[in-house]
Amino acid sequence: MQPKDLTDNEAFKGFTNSACPFLPCHKGVAREFNCLFCYCPLIAYECPGPYQTYTDANGLTRKDCSACTLPHDGYLQSWNFIQRWLEYPQPWSGKPQTDPPVRRPRPPKPTDADEIHRRRREAGAAGDSGD
Repeated sequence: MQPKDLTDNEAFKGFTNSACPFLPCHKGVAREFNCLFCYCPLIAYECPGPYQTYTDANGLTRKDCSACTLPHDGYLQSWNFIQRWLEYPQPWSGKPQTDPPVRRPRPPKPTDADEIHRRRREAGAAGDSGD
């Protein structure tokens, strides 16, 4: 079995469960319907998908993502969308969506101290040649 980043076969990036009684569960999907993210991995994170908020029976604020097609619209497109947003996930604030939606988060820029520690680690690893 090849690692997913070395294979030419991209079948793992999506599928359509045509036997699902809820299909299509999201209206407006233009490309092949990707069921891989039936339960979106971004539910607990900030994301640009259209969502509403509601309060559940226990008083918790939740996302209602039923209007979102981003994780379902095309096998490759939805796979790439989810992978980009999971590169640096930010926990969802519990607040309603902003207009415009939140932008994709970027990792913080390293500080001078981070750079010094990185160089020391690299120098230590280079010195551990086993001699």
